[in-house]
Amino acid sequence: MNLIKANGYKDLSRKAANVISAQVILKPNSILGLATGSTPVGTYEQLIEWYQKGDIDFSRVTSVNLDEYYGLSPENSQSYRFFMNQHFFEHINIKPENTNVPNGLAGNPEEECERYEKVIADLGGIDLQLLGIGHNGHIGFNEPNISFEKTTHVVELDDTTRKANARFFESLDEVPKKAITMGIKSIMQSKKILLVANGPDKQDIIQKAIFGPVTPEIPASILQFHPDLTVVYSFE
Repeated sequence: MNLIKANGYKDLSRKAANVISAQVILKPNSILGLATGSTPVGTYEQLIEWYQKGDIDFSRVTSVNLDEYYGLSPENSQSYRFFMNQHFFEHINIKPENTNVPNGLAGNPEEECERYEKVIADLGGIDLQLLGIGHNGHIGFNEPNISFEKTTHVVELDDTTRKANARFFESLDEVPKKAITMGIKSIMQSKKILLVANGPDKQDIIQKAIFGPVTPEIPASILQFHPDLTVVYSFE
């Protein structure tokens, strides 16, 4: 485990972007697992800046996103496909056909989970997975549970997660109650994992996830078992 302390959000974003850019430079056809949420935005902005300067090339990169709200179309401004287009994909030279996000409008969500898992397998697995962490320890939308979910699955969103995400919607009632998410097994099979955490409100859950007992009640705690985990954090 590699713990990197950052001096504030801007420094965290730069340090996290350094890890991702090194991966792409060393392996131009990398498979990147990407995350949404407020914390990764600065990392994407830094990568865009370096791309615009000619320091990094995404033309051979393939991306696989962690999750998507079930019931939202790609055109919905709160969907994670829309988020990724707006904050990253539209500003770099990644090929649109090489960007993968679960289909939130799939008629059969269980079949969509199987399809998405096959996409990851056919790509040969994820080289570097970027993760944020929820206040309850969720990674992706893997909520606290009595067991670790294995592969891509449909999840009922925890009330704390929905309330945390309600700031992006008109009201809590508009926040979807389900999502499609990569499972713990899918995440743990990534060759490298980069976890980013920002703000004083994340200090307690990082302490529990990284140094506490491994338990499905804190899904991120399983990351302690990953052979190549980097945690970039700032609690300022």
